Amino acid sequence: MRLTLVAHALTPALRGLVLGGDAEPDPASVEAARELKFAADVVYAGPERAAVLTAAALGLDPVVEPALRDREYGEWAARGLEELLASEPSRVAAWLERPHNATPGGETENDVLTRVADWLGDLVERHDERTSAVAIVHPAVVRAVVLYVVDAPAESLRHVDVRPLDTIALSHHSGNWSLAFGPSA
Repeated sequence: MRLTLVAHALTPALRGLVLGGDAEPDPASVEAARELKFAADVVYAGPERAAVLTAAALGLDPVVEPALRDREYGEWAARGLEELLASEPSRVAAWLERPHNATPGGETENDVLTRVADWLGDLVERHDERTSAVAIVHPAVVRAVVLYVVDAPAESLRHVDVRPLDTIALSHHSGNWSLAFGPSA
């Protein structure tokens, strides 16, 4: 099985370091997505508007998958990091320094890793080994999948830079996922 992950188009939230939310994608970024070409047996998207609209710009009709959603930020959702640093500096610093901490009412990075790992397992169970899949998701989900596949700890999340419309290919053989370099789906 091959899976290509596509980070959704740029949003004002990504540009402004806003945690979570469901912002409309930047029109220029959506237009840039139209230049990308993917073919797959099955297509998934996270539930964010940016993911669904990026899939549409790619000419794909995805199954919206709640498990592929961005990290849940709880009380801090839709708030800018700069605003939070000004109003709650010690809480934000503790959260940034310790990925095993959740935002108030939100998920930890390990929660996200577990969620995407479960989805990858379900994907393998639902489809046969010759299936090609594409998933359009928030960049945070791409980072979580990469960490899961290379068996890296949650602390490594900051060392994986995923930008809007970046892609990464994975392959699944003999019960294991691997990063797959070369042409994608």
